[in-house]
Amino acid sequence: MNAFDHLQDRIAYHFQDLSLLRQALTHRSAAALHNERLEFLGDAALNFVVAARLYSRFPRGSEGDLSRMRARLVREETLAQVAEAIAVADALILGAGELRSGGARRASIRADAVEAIIGAAYLDGGMTAVETIVDHLIVPLITDTLGAEELRDPKTRLQEFLQGKGRALPSYELVEEKGQAHERRFVARCSVEGMPATEAEDSSRRKAEQGAAQLMLAQLQSRLGGQRHVG
Repeated sequence: MNAFDHLQDRIAYHFQDLSLLRQALTHRSAAALHNERLEFLGDAALNFVVAARLYSRFPRGSEGDLSRMRARLVREETLAQVAEAIAVADALILGAGELRSGGARRASIRADAVEAIIGAAYLDGGMTAVETIVDHLIVPLITDTLGAEELRDPKTRLQEFLQGKGRALPSYELVEEKGQAHERRFVARCSVEGMPATEAEDSSRRKAEQGAAQLMLAQLQSRLGGQRHVG
């Protein structure tokens, strides 16, 4: 059994047209007919199927919650881990330069190959083929733990983030109320020591505070995400 056969077993889908699988595994360094167009197609198909599965799994999830979960599942890091689990590197077709530089070990190349395989499967067997592969490789990663983490409200996530960094907790204040009684709008501010304050507007004070907390969390993750607190 060759590397292609082993890979097809691991993805739970066998191609009718093996040339599509070969192209999906061919890096641009190896041939003119490479996998980048298939990667483009596979990215779109993967995003759609993952979105559909998340929509069904988390009926209370907001658009933002579902988008964040999808992003986590289709990001390069996750797809590279999937590629390692199914030993994509064993079947990759690389040019001489990439082989010498260890291209098969590069996360980006392995993740791109997974997307390209999904794109090739779409051309080979339609969305049914895509769903077969995604349900086998990605859907098992959709756990209640993933949902619980993403569906916690922004104020809770901000508090936990700050506690994890050993920083003081945030404070909130109502900056402004505007509009008529039947269409009231609230502007809330979130303050964290050492950071620019964030403000958000919504139809209730609670929602405005949540929005300000979400903006602050994004700001903190961008600035402090890689730092570790030593207590």
